[in-house]
Amino acid sequence: MSFLAINGYELPPPKRGVKPTVATIVDSGRNANGAVVGQRVGRDQYKIDTLEFPWLSAAQWSRILSILKQFFVYVTFPDPVTNRKITIRMYCGDRSAEPYWEDEDGNPTWYRDCKFNLIDTGE
Repeated sequence: MSFLAINGYELPPPKRGVKPTVATIVDSGRNANGAVVGQRVGRDQYKIDTLEFPWLSAAQWSRILSILKQFFVYVTFPDPVTNRKITIRMYCGDRSAEPYWEDEDGNPTWYRDCKFNLIDTGE
């Protein structure tokens, strides 16, 4: 299995430097003595910041973008907390890529620096 799958589609290996972030959501404030009081809200949440692919064919990039057209997707990736694969509901942030090679009609055949991030929905 690949490093990451979206709705079951296994992505090609991303560039090194993938950074999953684990965030603990806290409802907090300060009491009359100035001490922090708070509690955890829900479970830890994840963000996969800047997945980057140095080169993707136009077909690969199109397939990824078509999957990400759905607002919510299911993403399977290695959980840094348990060191096991997990699948959670996420949504995609901005997506960008630079067309690199084109065919004789001016249609891209390859893209470089393909990037996007994935954010946990908390569900």
